[in-house]
Amino acid sequence: MRKLLVPIFSAVVLVSCGTAKTASDVSSSQNSSAVKGDKAFLSAYKEINAADLKKNLYVIASDEMEGRDTGSPGQKKAGEYMVNYYKNLGISFPKALGSYYQKVPSEFMKKRGGSNLPDSENILAFIEGSEKPEEIVVVSAHYDHVGMQNGVVYNGADDDGSGTVGVMEIAKAFQAAKKAGNGPKRSILFLHVTGEEHGLFGSEYYTDNPVFPLANTVVDLNIDMIGRDDPENRGKQYVYVIGSEMLSSQLKVINEAANKKTNNLELNYKYDDPNDPQRLYYRSDHYNFAKNNIPVAFFFDGIHEDYHKPTDDVEKIDYDLLAKRTQLVFATAWEIANRPERIIVDKK
Repeated sequence: MRKLLVPIFSAVVLVSCGTAKTASDVSSSQNSSAVKGDKAFLSAYKEINAADLKKNLYVIASDEMEGRDTGSPGQKKAGEYMVNYYKNLGISFPKALGSYYQKVPSEFMKKRGGSNLPDSENILAFIEGSEKPEEIVVVSAHYDHVGMQNGVVYNGADDDGSGTVGVMEIAKAFQAAKKAGNGPKRSILFLHVTGEEHGLFGSEYYTDNPVFPLANTVVDLNIDMIGRDDPENRGKQYVYVIGSEMLSSQLKVINEAANKKTNNLELNYKYDDPNDPQRLYYRSDHYNFAKNNIPVAFFFDGIHEDYHKPTDDVEKIDYDLLAKRTQLVFATAWEIANRPERIIVDKK
């Protein structure tokens, strides 16, 4: 997630960035199609596990990736790993794009303050819906971090390696459902954006140059830092949720129902206010969808002591909690993708 910069002489803010239940408890659910305990959902849900998240994160946030700075060789290497992961799962790219890569030009970023950044790429994987393929559910995370400083690698295991592998794991779950004959009714776009740390550049480029019409984009579920806890919530089973009722009266309800009947995390709404001093609603990639009137939910673990430090390493991730939060996003996406009607936009 991008740091918050507050100019001293300006009102303008520069922005960028209970007891847990097991998966088997999902079967007691009664209402939401995502959590009613049907075999298709449960089978896919169980595909998400701590071991696979850990395996992928140990690669994405390794020293070999050199901190994944925007357009750097290390970031491109991480991107290649992700693309090969999707190929191995049999998940393709949007046909209209022609590859997994959407180029984000240096010139685009330069005009927005990224003066010395080279060309970079968003990475897009795609599962087409079986009944409403033109309607798009976006699950997003940024895969860049801040690179190296004075020869020290800033691995960004939580920021946002955790979100990156979370999206990859959610894609695996949806693909497993599809292979079993239970693919999503709406299409799912797994969107890994670049340039977040420098100014939300990748998500802005996508929304300025969408592969699918924004009018057909149902929601953006954005994951940015879900592998740790902050001092205020040390040891708790929780996740911050931001923005889920800003544009739609239905999204928060759907997310809470999915949570209640799955891992029953504590959903913390402390930062769920555009006027909160931390301005978190504006500081990650969901905001570029929200400003285009697309409902969003931002899943986040808080500002911990290793945020934007070289000590944000894979050894400090709580993989069980990372899995539970990833399962929550998946359950929410499943419901939105499979419900009869797309969620409404009834707020401004």
